[in-house]
Amino acid sequence: MQVGEEELLEKALKRFKRIVEKEGIVREWKRREYFEKPSTVRNKRRKAMERKRLKKLRKIQTQQKR
Repeated sequence: MQVGEEELLEKALKRFKRIVEKEGIVREWKRREYFEKPSTVRNKRRKAMERKRLKKLRKIQTQQKR
C-alpha cells in the first residue's frame, strides 16, 4: 500500500485499516496469540458445530409451525 503525496494521512490510515480488516489479519493474530492444545481446538469446533446445528433445527421448527 502506497500513500500518495496529496493523500491525507487519516484517509490512508483508514484505507489501511479496511484492508487489514478485510484480510482478517487482526482476527488471525488474536487467534494465534496464545497456544491452544489440539484437544481444546477440537472441542471448540465441535461445540460451534453443535450450536450451528441447533440453530438450524430451531429455524426449521419455527417455519413448520407457521
